[in-house]
Amino acid sequence: MQHDEVIWQVIRHKHCSFMSKISTGIFCRNPYNVTGICNRSSCPLANSRYATIRDHDGVFYLYMKTIERAHKPNELWERVKLPKNYEKALEVIDKHLMYWPKLLVHKIKQRLTKMTQMRIRMRKLALKTREKIMTTPRKEKKREARREEKAEKAAVLDKAIEKELLSRLENGIYDGIYNLPFNKFIETLETDELQAEDENEEESEVEYVEGDFELEEEDDIEDFGMKDYHISNDKVVDNDDEEVNALEEKRVRKSKSAHEKSEKYEPSTKLKKKPRIHVEVDQEDGGERQAATF
Repeated sequence: MQHDEVIWQVIRHKHCSFMSKISTGIFCRNPYNVTGICNRSSCPLANSRYATIRDHDGVFYLYMKTIERAHKPNELWERVKLPKNYEKALEVIDKHLMYWPKLLVHKIKQRLTKMTQMRIRMRKLALKTREKIMTTPRKEKKREARREEKAEKAAVLDKAIEKELLSRLENGIYDGIYNLPFNKFIETLETDELQAEDENEEESEVEYVEGDFELEEEDDIEDFGMKDYHISNDKVVDNDDEEVNALEEKRVRKSKSAHEKSEKYEPSTKLKKKPRIHVEVDQEDGGERQAATF
C-alpha cells in the first residue's frame, strides 16, 4: 500500500537519484516535475495524485496520475494532447483538472506559459542564421598535422621539378610544345582513326575495268590519216609497213603497262584478250588488196 508521507521522508532525508544540490538550492531532475524544485508539493514520487506537462517534438501533452492506477505501472500516467493554441490549451487543462488542487492547476498553467514562450523563441532562432562552433578532437588534429608535413615535403619536390622544367624550356631544349586541352587531343585521335578507316574502305572499293581500246586505236588511226581522206597507191605501198610497225609497238607498250598495273594491284586476275582491228587497203591500178591486223 502506497503512503506518500513515508516515501517523502525516505527520499528527502536519505537518498533520491533525481535530487541535485547546488549552492543556490536543491533541484529535481525528474522529467515529470512541474516546477523543477525538490519539495513536498512538487515531488512526482511522493504525490499519488499528480499532473504535469511534457513536450514531445514540439507537441505538448498533459500527464495525469491517480491512486487508482498505482498497482499498474505501465498505465500509471494518463496522457492528453494539448492544442497549439494557448487559450484552447488552457481550456483543456481546466476541463480535465476541474476538481484538482488549485495550487497544482496554477503551477501547471505556469509551466504551459513558460513552455509556450520557449517554443516561440526556438522558432525565431531557427529562422536566424547563426555561427556554429565545432570542436575537433586531438587525434584528428595530430593526423592533419602529419598530413600537412607530408604535403609540404611533396610540394618542395614538385617545385624543384617545376623549376628544372622551366629552366630547360628557357634554354630551348623543348621545341614545339603546345599546351592543348586533353579533349582536343582525344578528338584528333578519333578523327585520325576515322580517316584511316575511310582510306581502307576506299582501297577496298578500287576496281580495275577493261578500257575502251577500240576508241583509242581508232583515234590513232585518224592521227595517221587513214580515215578522212584517200591514200595514194605509192604512199600506201611505201608507208604501210611503217604504220603497221608503229601501231604494233604502241599496242605492245599499252599491253605491257596494263599488265604491270594488274600484277601490282590484282595479281590473281588475268587480262582479257583485246579485240584486234582489221584494216584493208585497195590499190586502184592493180586491183590488189592489202590487209593489216592491229
